[in-house]
Amino acid sequence: MSAAGPDALGRADKQPIKMLHDRILCEADREAGERRSSAGIVIPATAAMGARRLAWGRVAAVGPQARAVEVGDRVLFDPEDKAEVEVHGETYTVMRERDVHAVAADRLADEAAGLYL
Repeated sequence: MSAAGPDALGRADKQPIKMLHDRILCEADREAGERRSSAGIVIPATAAMGARRLAWGRVAAVGPQARAVEVGDRVLFDPEDKAEVEVHGETYTVMRERDVHAVAADRLADEAAGLYL
């Protein structure tokens, strides 16, 4: 391990990354590819949908002004309005906190969320 220690993503021997302002670095869920309908039909990730489909991702890093999102949370966002970046060989999405539609986290169980995933 280098003298700098692990970076914001928990990897050693890499240059540290600090997200600024209300920016969020998010890793897309691996299972976001193909889906299964309620009837059991497999829908490939390349299938065109009539309506926009939102995507879930896991937060890898947050800026100091992000208030409702923490590292490790699952967030719901519009994949059409995203900027992708490659960090240490992994592809991440960079977005502002205001572009997040919903947050799913165990720490929210104390609050009245209304929905459970």
